[in-house]
Amino acid sequence: MYITPEDLKARFSDKIFHLIGETADKLGLECYVIGGYVRDIFLHRPSKDIDIVTVGRGIELAEAVAAVLGPKTHIAVFKNFGTAQLKYKGLEIEFVGARKESYQRDSRKPIVEDGTLKDDQNRRDFTINALAVCINKARFGELLDPFGGLEDMDNLTIRTPLDPDITFSDDPLRMMRAIRFSAQLGFDIEPASFDAITRNKERIKIVSQERIIDELNKIVLSPKPSIGFLQLEQTGLLEIIFPELVALKGIETKEGIGHKDNFYHTLMVLDNIALKTDNLWLRWAAVLHDIAKPATKRWDNRLGWTFHNHNFIGGKMVPKIFNRLKLPLNEKMKYVQKLVDLHMRPQVLVDEDISDSAVRRLLFEAGDDVDDLMTLCEADITSKNPNKVQRYLQNFDKVRHKLKEIEEKDHVRNFQPPIDGDEIMKLFGLPPSKEIGILKSAVKDAILDGIIPNEYDAAYDYLLKEAARLGLTVNKKND
Repeated sequence: MYITPEDLKARFSDKIFHLIGETADKLGLECYVIGGYVRDIFLHRPSKDIDIVTVGRGIELAEAVAAVLGPKTHIAVFKNFGTAQLKYKGLEIEFVGARKESYQRDSRKPIVEDGTLKDDQNRRDFTINALAVCINKARFGELLDPFGGLEDMDNLTIRTPLDPDITFSDDPLRMMRAIRFSAQLGFDIEPASFDAITRNKERIKIVSQERIIDELNKIVLSPKPSIGFLQLEQTGLLEIIFPELVALKGIETKEGIGHKDNFYHTLMVLDNIALKTDNLWLRWAAVLHDIAKPATKRWDNRLGWTFHNHNFIGGKMVPKIFNRLKLPLNEKMKYVQKLVDLHMRPQVLVDEDISDSAVRRLLFEAGDDVDDLMTLCEADITSKNPNKVQRYLQNFDKVRHKLKEIEEKDHVRNFQPPIDGDEIMKLFGLPPSKEIGILKSAVKDAILDGIIPNEYDAAYDYLLKEAARLGLTVNKKND
């Protein structure tokens, strides 16, 4: 992690840092870049968010910098929080006055007072986020690391600057942030801080669900999400924030037959899919694909352990889970629900030797998400037997080939039947009724089953035959 003082100054060569420092000098203010931007310099990670701390009036400094940059500079001022933000060439720069904080037991909102730079560093969550670099001209590029953040980065360690029990009790969201940074960076949480999370886990209940899900999403999006979820489970936080996932844990044995631990299996699936995609919602589908297994687990004397319809029941659980976790109840939720509901279907296609009819139905139901569904199914292979894994992957390759072949031939992905309900009503002089639904379904099923091609004339002729079976005749006005 070592960077020479000259290298560090070079990392702040952009004129915006000199401009802010010179403006602070004119106002007689100490001025520092602090937190994540400094940390990421040493971790060689790109960052577009810059936090500026000044010992004095943060909003005044922001307004003065904006004035120097010119009238087109957009500045947002948040007087209640004592902060201001401006954007410059793709950077988001936030200004705040140095502060010290104290907390009340029933709230994570601090009582804030003006303070020194030391006070401000003391209130930081982790040592690696307490690094500060001065940008005043006389001390430009000087690093202040009072808690050994650089050493912790060298040791790949997450550690609180002060007593971790106080740090986590004051602001319980920091417990999730510790785990999130561990998952994102591949760092270990040092033992005292980890144990403090376990002791203070109940404090997470005072944090808003919106804040919790923001951190949980970042864990889901981390390079190896299982790191974060395992730590959430080990500390007891997961039982509080996501009990449905913890319910997957454990193995039950009967007559010498056990089933796999579906909690660890789920984490393996999530890690597998993380190697393939950064799509948050596809990763959430991996998290939830087996979520109904505890509810559907049964012992069958002939078959052993079964989880019949866990995909269908799991799909039904998705909206309730999304609602409680404060995940969006929109097309993203429907996407996850669809993938959970359909995730067993490609395996069924393999077992059925891939009939054209079954492939058409899968294409119709999965629509444009069929490729994501196949990615999920391939990630769901967690066997430790490499030969078995290879066999499953080869089977799914066959399914992918068949999907492509049928789609090119029949064009059934997201298809709408050539004849809609309005035309059926006019053709037979019918009001809205169950007969309309029966006829629409008959035409759709005939196309999906390969009885007729996906063409208007064939659909029209088939419709007339089905209508005759129901005793319906063409309205003479349409004859």
